[in-house]
Amino acid sequence: MISFFTSAQRWATGLGLGLSLALLPAASHAQTAPPVTAPLDMAAVDAVVARTLKGFDVPGIAVAVVKDGQVVMAKGYGVSSLATKAPMDANTLVGIASNTKAFTAAALGLLVDEGKLRWDDKVTDYIPEFRMYDPYVTAEFTVRDLLCHRSGLGLGAGDLMFFPDSSNFTVKDVIHNLRYFKPVSSFRSKFDYDNNLYIVAGEVVARIAGQPWADFVEARLIKPLGMTRTATDFTRLPDPTNAIDAHGRVDGKVQVIQRDRAAVAAPCGGMYSSVNDLSKWALMLLGGPGAPAPLLKPRTQWELWSPQTILPVGPGPSPYNTHFYAYGLGWFLNDARGYKVVSHTGGEIGMVTKVQLVPELHLGIIVLTNQEEGLAFNAITSHILDHYLGVSGQDRVQEMLGYKQAGAAESDKVLAAAWKQVAAAQKAAPKKPDYRAYVGRYHDTWLGDVNVYQQGPQLWLRAVRAPRLVGQVLPYRGSTYVVRWKARSFNADAFATFTLDGEGRASGLKMKPISPATDFSYDFQDLDLQRVAEPASGAGQ
Repeated sequence: MISFFTSAQRWATGLGLGLSLALLPAASHAQTAPPVTAPLDMAAVDAVVARTLKGFDVPGIAVAVVKDGQVVMAKGYGVSSLATKAPMDANTLVGIASNTKAFTAAALGLLVDEGKLRWDDKVTDYIPEFRMYDPYVTAEFTVRDLLCHRSGLGLGAGDLMFFPDSSNFTVKDVIHNLRYFKPVSSFRSKFDYDNNLYIVAGEVVARIAGQPWADFVEARLIKPLGMTRTATDFTRLPDPTNAIDAHGRVDGKVQVIQRDRAAVAAPCGGMYSSVNDLSKWALMLLGGPGAPAPLLKPRTQWELWSPQTILPVGPGPSPYNTHFYAYGLGWFLNDARGYKVVSHTGGEIGMVTKVQLVPELHLGIIVLTNQEEGLAFNAITSHILDHYLGVSGQDRVQEMLGYKQAGAAESDKVLAAAWKQVAAAQKAAPKKPDYRAYVGRYHDTWLGDVNVYQQGPQLWLRAVRAPRLVGQVLPYRGSTYVVRWKARSFNADAFATFTLDGEGRASGLKMKPISPATDFSYDFQDLDLQRVAEPASGAGQ
């Protein structure tokens, strides 16, 4: 769940883990929940967060709730870093990842309000070099299409251009390389979450506004709201001293891992903020007495929160009697006990977050964490939402732990079988294996060169333009190998199948993740690596 669309969102939409809302226990079947006027039980929230920290092994969590134009609570729990033991508080900075998408959509909305843009303008009107695989799609692609995940591209297509960080791809590269991705569905027919098109959306902002996306967002959204500790990416933070460390599970133990600083991906997921600052954003969006002055015209905000792409909902009962799920422009949308819910989550290396709004109740719930456990924040947001929707008797922590255990069991089974086969293949392999048939330089049209090289008795793979993608290549079965990434925090080991020519030499290479729980931003399956030469000198460096 390191990408910007986390397993928690898959749970919410019935995707990924295969756990549709139809499988969840029904709490109530009332068509409309009566407004709840009782104050939020802070002690109960504290208890739920404490259980979540322990149950999901999350070092630190920050929670804010806004209601009726006021901040009801803003509080940190646990530590911001296992290394420093610094406490997590309401000002602790966290990468909000895909919650950035709402800011990018709002930035475009400001330009719509000024008459400089229409949602259904063609992208090529502003970026003439923009190309998709299909010329028809290129010609018809609108600014609206950039924001609602219906392009025909596969889930997370091209994310390896910026994920994990350390790659040298530019915005220009991202725009150019979109033309190489073959669609997996017809245009505007199917939801498949995408990050790269939000990078293009950021470039639309830049070209119309005449300034970088980051400068525009900071000047027109962040500063007017007084979000003094918020920035469009980590490197632009005015004061990063109270920022979390990223944490992930490495060989079964949660520990500090390397932070992602991929500035090229900022419009789709680069922002850093705190629950105190995000409360100001939520209050402005919700409006009402006591809220900051709106930055968007009502019609524009309504457009952002209007269904654009339909998502599936299971046929059975759901906890909140939900009838629809959809994606708007930078937001997920659904109904819960008769109320419209506007939300998004974000997942970055070592941190996951959620923002949930119920406009009719003037309610906002914000949860920021410093570990890669999306179901953890769902336990907290669901508990708080239960209160305001009048739902009782639900143990959301235990419920989410059940989903976590089910998903982990499936993943563990697949991984155990794969590594058992690797161990058998290694045992049967000669002491001095000859990998000359596989060694070479392989080229993909969008990722570039990947070197496969022998280092002593071992075979290794390294992506030239994404140098953190380096791993040992281990025998599995026949011409299929397993890549064990050197960075063990990736949790994304992959199958690598070589295509052999008539002389038994590798001519190509295809890859795919081993585990169904691997984050989709490791889009190895989109690579089509063709052998072009012997590896360059120093390929292993």
